[in-house]
Amino acid sequence: MAGGIAIERDAYRTSGVWALTLTHTGKFNAMSRSMWAELKAVFEAVQADTRVRCVLLRGDQGHFCAGGDIAEYPGFRFDAAQLEHFHEREVWGGLQAVLDCDVPIIALIEGNCMGAGMEIASCCDLRLAADTARFGAPIARLGFPMAPREAALVGRVAGATVARAMLLAAEVFDAPAMLGHGFLTRVCTAAELGSAGQELAVRIAGLAPQAARLNKQTLRTLNEPVAPAEYAHIAPDLIANELRDPYAYADSAEHREGITAFLDKRKPVF
Repeated sequence: MAGGIAIERDAYRTSGVWALTLTHTGKFNAMSRSMWAELKAVFEAVQADTRVRCVLLRGDQGHFCAGGDIAEYPGFRFDAAQLEHFHEREVWGGLQAVLDCDVPIIALIEGNCMGAGMEIASCCDLRLAADTARFGAPIARLGFPMAPREAALVGRVAGATVARAMLLAAEVFDAPAMLGHGFLTRVCTAAELGSAGQELAVRIAGLAPQAARLNKQTLRTLNEPVAPAEYAHIAPDLIANELRDPYAYADSAEHREGITAFLDKRKPVF
């Protein structure tokens, strides 16, 4: 099963509240390629429906999202063109749809919030987490970097210091630490998380929807992310090197070893 996104309209018996659940049984809701496409389609539908006033995004079975579905990776990651298409079209297509959504989005986070989970959570407006949640992007263990736009997104929202620790040292943070770093809006117990999300979603749905959409447009404009093509105006030496061809590592031995070791359930040898 490739996973999916369950949709509950008018959740909590409240008109205008959509509850979305990332579901990938047995994989801590890791994002498959089809799930990225579904994420894009769902948030485009939310944006087009003027009746929606609030979206609550959560994961199934005690976890938010553990990253990408690594079982799919050998089928495309070792070819630079396919790798670029995956990140720039599939992954970023889903993330951009969330970022472009003018409806307030609440992330309810428990369990694992890793890699792709961090990226999706970074697109949300308000982030509530259980005190047992864990946050990171330990892809250095898999032998590849985070794609440029995805790294820019996480760095901008979680902070440069946190992003560097996650990406360079594979550090994993707990919820209180992420609250202290300003990534989270609130931390509560796992038992309280659902009711806290419900209360916030219902409250938002009762506020002026036009004001919410205009506020999101304003905030998005003020915090417009820098796309890879624009790096040339900021760091010409950087764009002249890595960022000009950020997926050239696709067929590298290190990349293959990291993913193969994970799938073989052994420690990689870099």
